[in-house]
Amino acid sequence: MTDKVFDNNQVSIAGEVMSDFEFSHDVFGEGFYVLDVQVSRLSNSYDIIPIMISERLIDVKADFKGKYVEVNGQFRSYNRHEDNKNRLVLSVFAREIKISEEDTEGIRPNFIFLDGFVCKQPIYRKTPLGREIADILLAVNRPYGKSDYIPCICWGRNARFAENFTVGGHIQVWGRIQSREYQKKLNESDFEKRIAYEVSVSKLEYLDEY
Repeated sequence: MTDKVFDNNQVSIAGEVMSDFEFSHDVFGEGFYVLDVQVSRLSNSYDIIPIMISERLIDVKADFKGKYVEVNGQFRSYNRHEDNKNRLVLSVFAREIKISEEDTEGIRPNFIFLDGFVCKQPIYRKTPLGREIADILLAVNRPYGKSDYIPCICWGRNARFAENFTVGGHIQVWGRIQSREYQKKLNESDFEKRIAYEVSVSKLEYLDEY
């Protein structure tokens, strides 16, 4: 049963380690740490993706900066309470990790598959240059009654298709995880740079009848 649930949220990431381990939290004495990994895009740019790793999976006291990793796991979310609001925090939860001295050539560096349910009405819009975009918030079930809430962004004909999805609709998406910097307004004069994470969708299917 558990393996079937894990099948609905699959991530493979390969890239260069850019940070030390930073403690996140512990669960029943098991510590979890975050590691930033730089993942290349085809456009010669890159994404910085946070990886959540158990101390039982790797030596979190070691320095892996500049080395290369392959990670298999899931894209997970939780709500962090700050400034009297809940902020959705996303990271790749590592189930398997492999460290290498050399670049992981020949490996698909950034892949995600999600099977879940639309939990907000998709938002369709056009950019100033006329590019079509649709935003979907996808609820992906976990064991023990939990769910992860994953923002997804669709483009072009996928955006037009997603515009008509209904809340509760069952969909599957394939794509990659991307990072995006933005400025958070703190007050009239101060801004803070933050990073948002989302799934850039390359393929999607609607599994229910309209």
